[in-house]
Amino acid sequence: MMFSLVPAVLYCVLSAFTNGTSPLDPSFYKDVNVTRGFVYHYYSSPPEAGKPVLLFLHGFPSSSYDWRNQIGFFQDQGYGLIVPDMLGYGGTAKPVDPHLYASSLITGDMVDLLDAEDVDEAIVIGHDWGAKVVARLANYFPERFSAFGFLSVGYFSPSVLEISYAELNNITKQAVGYEIYGYWDFFSTNGTDQIIEDNLDSFFDITFTANKVLWITDFAPQGGLQAWLESNSTTAAGDFITPEDRAITIDTMRSEGMRAALCWYEVMTSTIESDDNQGIPQENLTIKKPVFFGAALEDYVAIAALEINSIIQASENATTIQQYDSGHWVMLEAKDQVNSDLLAWIESV
Repeated sequence: MMFSLVPAVLYCVLSAFTNGTSPLDPSFYKDVNVTRGFVYHYYSSPPEAGKPVLLFLHGFPSSSYDWRNQIGFFQDQGYGLIVPDMLGYGGTAKPVDPHLYASSLITGDMVDLLDAEDVDEAIVIGHDWGAKVVARLANYFPERFSAFGFLSVGYFSPSVLEISYAELNNITKQAVGYEIYGYWDFFSTNGTDQIIEDNLDSFFDITFTANKVLWITDFAPQGGLQAWLESNSTTAAGDFITPEDRAITIDTMRSEGMRAALCWYEVMTSTIESDDNQGIPQENLTIKKPVFFGAALEDYVAIAALEINSIIQASENATTIQQYDSGHWVMLEAKDQVNSDLLAWIESV
């Protein structure tokens, strides 16, 4: 693997929005070619003596910037940090073949990042699709991690995909009254990237909405999000989003495009993920090391009660569960409490 210290243009832009030292200082970013040839762009900070390294993994439709409130906090505490732009996002490679986003491949990339930083063992924490990667790291590489943290999204069991995507939608609609994962179909449809890019403000508004109930009516159900975007609907974003956050996130989506990021959904609506899961060792289907879960009580896609149950079912060891009066973006909306709770958990493992 080969290193470069050249940061992506995005992180040069970030400095224009900050005074003094930003928690996303471009000088902390590196590029590395992982084993399968893709360049990963990631934030890296070494630990103080005796402190572990934390690997933070974001989800859709984001970048390492999602962890802006955690990076400064944990760096100040002396923890080592590896915070990548995941495949398809930010300064990392953006292949558009969904087969390249299979979990066994993505987890291999994460281990390559640990190896590049000479880290034998880390604590991994993920949000959204990053939480699915945390689950698969526990399945494929449990020896490389001392503990596993999940935010908003719990343990994504391989057994979930033993039924078809259509059947999964039927089950969730019967259970809660709407298709929790109905929007996956839209995200997996050819041309969706252009619809999003043509309506970025509308997309941003509903993704980071202050009115979280809109996820029940206009985001999650089949057809809802497409109709929202094509009518260019708008709503107020949550107060956890600053004007600078909005500008940075929208500029990133506009400049980088959405096509590659949507591959994370094509993996789920096709048989790519279910086929890939066949390689998980049976003895690793449950997590035998300490687990943290931060549930978002106002998340109407990753519904807290269901996600908590997934964690309880998957964990054989000490499990810490915290609940927050927050929507999906718990590490942004409840940042101080999440940081405090994560710190207490990390210090206990």
